[in-house]
Amino acid sequence: MSDTQFDLIIIGSGPGGYVGAIRAAQLGLKTAVIEKDKTYGGTCLNVGCIPSKALLESSEHYQAAQHDLAAHGVKVSKVELDFNTMMARKDKVVKTNTEGIAFLFKKNKITPFTGYGKIVGAGKVEVKGNDGNTQVLTTKNIVVATGSAPVELPFLKYDEKRIVSNTGALALSEVPKTMVVVGGGVIGLELGSVWQRLGAKVTVIEYTARLGGPMDQDCMNVLKKGLEKEGMTILTSTKVTGSKTLNDGVEITYESLTDGKASSMKADVVLVATGRKPFTTGVGLEEMGVQKDPQGRIIVDHHYRTNVAGIYAIGDVIAGPMLAHKAEEEGVALAEILAGGAGHVNYNTVPGVIYTHPEIASVGITEEQAKEQGLEINVGKFPFMANGRARAKGYTEGFVKIIADKKTDKILGAHMVGPGVSELIHEVIVCMEFGGSSEDLARSFHAHPTLSEVVREAALAVEKRQRQM
Repeated sequence: MSDTQFDLIIIGSGPGGYVGAIRAAQLGLKTAVIEKDKTYGGTCLNVGCIPSKALLESSEHYQAAQHDLAAHGVKVSKVELDFNTMMARKDKVVKTNTEGIAFLFKKNKITPFTGYGKIVGAGKVEVKGNDGNTQVLTTKNIVVATGSAPVELPFLKYDEKRIVSNTGALALSEVPKTMVVVGGGVIGLELGSVWQRLGAKVTVIEYTARLGGPMDQDCMNVLKKGLEKEGMTILTSTKVTGSKTLNDGVEITYESLTDGKASSMKADVVLVATGRKPFTTGVGLEEMGVQKDPQGRIIVDHHYRTNVAGIYAIGDVIAGPMLAHKAEEEGVALAEILAGGAGHVNYNTVPGVIYTHPEIASVGITEEQAKEQGLEINVGKFPFMANGRARAKGYTEGFVKIIADKKTDKILGAHMVGPGVSELIHEVIVCMEFGGSSEDLARSFHAHPTLSEVVREAALAVEKRQRQM
């Protein structure tokens, strides 16, 4: 093959794109990746998952030094925030990760192209570089993995300084005195938590009556109380109706959906976190006749094939949760299919996590969803308050809840809120992948004392066998 001829071209180097490319290369496919930005990794590594977790980690240390260490007998005086150092650390974490992808591309002999990728014909992709020069690549298979973009409200246009998306919220030049977060989902709560801990007065405005969308509401109620205890104001069933940019901030107007009362509020910064939409601009899908659904997502079959032969799609541009790990698994599955294997993704075990304090982690169906589906279930629940390790750590809020089929005892879901649950959720996921029951989990050794014992106790509680510790 020539330098412009490939077995597979992937447009987009986010988690789905780069992980899929690596797997394809491992399976012997000559692979190229086209990325419009200067660095690899897409939203996740550059302005999403990775930088937000870096700031969440730093802000938790800052909060611990101010409020939590004294209870452990560690006295810290004159705690100061070195904002520039914190942001520089975040940037270094991002740089290390993106450079790591470049290394993996080189190691796996993947050919990267920088520029805008556009499908211009059957097996043909045009790359338009930032210098305006273009070249056409040929390939047997094309994968669209261009990710998603923030949803912009017509009366809250992003300037990324006063009215910001997740991108601007991760690159503020200083800690704002006040911040309004429009949207009470994962992004809004995580980034709102960061700036709340660092000293901002944060108000979250959510249109619906619940935070976290479909997440387990018992878990969300624990988180809501925790955030309010830290000083965050949360307004649910509230609609933002307009905004006015001032010299020193933004004034927004909003109204209660319960009584219609109108109010206004001024903030230094407004973070708009009302969801994300598939990013497919300029990819050539319309010209090629690729079908989309009413939400703008590319329609694919169970092998990620579009209606146009040779064109596939994965990640945020297709139906399903817009999560990095979901895109990664789809990228791997598709690579294996294209190499003649049998790729598969189990969408029943895709976890969802909110990295606040306390954390929330979820997999499978909730009690509410089980009821809607007419399923008969048993539910086991156990609190961190009764766990020795949690008491020793000083983080005892929250619980683990496990949902099992009433007849077969097969685990259908798990929902956790508390310390370290973003890690604990995976033992339930592994159990579910093997079709395991709550009894399987309950009979498995868990070292004492550990936080993971709460998971075992919740599994025991499905059959009312939990033990107090």
